[in-house]
Amino acid sequence: MKVLALYSIKGGVGKTAAAVNLAHTAAEEGVRTLLLDLDAQGAASFYFRVRARRKSTVDRLLEDRDRVQRAIRATDYEHLDILPAHESFRRLERALDAVKKSRSRLARMLKPQRREYDLVVIDCPPTLTLVAEAVFRAADLVLVPVVPTTLSERTLDMLRREFKEQGLPRERLRAFFSLVDRRKRLHRDMLEDLPRRSKVAFCRSPIPVSSDIERMGLGREPVTRFAPQSAGALAVLELWWEVRRALGMRD
Repeated sequence: MKVLALYSIKGGVGKTAAAVNLAHTAAEEGVRTLLLDLDAQGAASFYFRVRARRKSTVDRLLEDRDRVQRAIRATDYEHLDILPAHESFRRLERALDAVKKSRSRLARMLKPQRREYDLVVIDCPPTLTLVAEAVFRAADLVLVPVVPTTLSERTLDMLRREFKEQGLPRERLRAFFSLVDRRKRLHRDMLEDLPRRSKVAFCRSPIPVSSDIERMGLGREPVTRFAPQSAGALAVLELWWEVRRALGMRD
């Protein structure tokens, strides 16, 4: 089982949409996929029309790994399940801080799922806290959406330094361009220049600004489902192929 985390310090960069679409794309290829919605806002759960059970509180999930299995819900798509966000996930930081070996707790929580799934996709909250540290240690690959602007470059470098301070391998960190508008000169320049000067590896498949991706919230479906031939969906497919290779998964 491989663990892929979609993470960004910044909000509003297309992180959740990427998590949802990549999870659906993987499942469409027959990869047994679990989407873990750790963001208390629950946007990924909303897209899949799934609500958490009342008893699926963060404290119970961290204390009892058997409860994790009971908290997982099926989606409308074959090979794709979800552990939906619960309102108590707003307390995830405090809950982790209260348990032993907090930084490795998420990895331990996911370990029993190896029998059921080939891939876990984590939609992470946009915070650089103990929760993020636990995610970084659980993930085989941390995928970071980067809007091609100067501020995004700074936050990416901040994340790289965080990996270095934690002693995590830089190879576990990878970025991709998100919300790209090639009509803008700054975006075109950043697409060309940033991967050359960044100390973080970049995927070659950018995700464009897309009205179809923006419509995901209306139909509550992945764009790879309702508009599979759109520019946004095809870009997700190309990104998935890169991610799959980076994770060492078979074609």
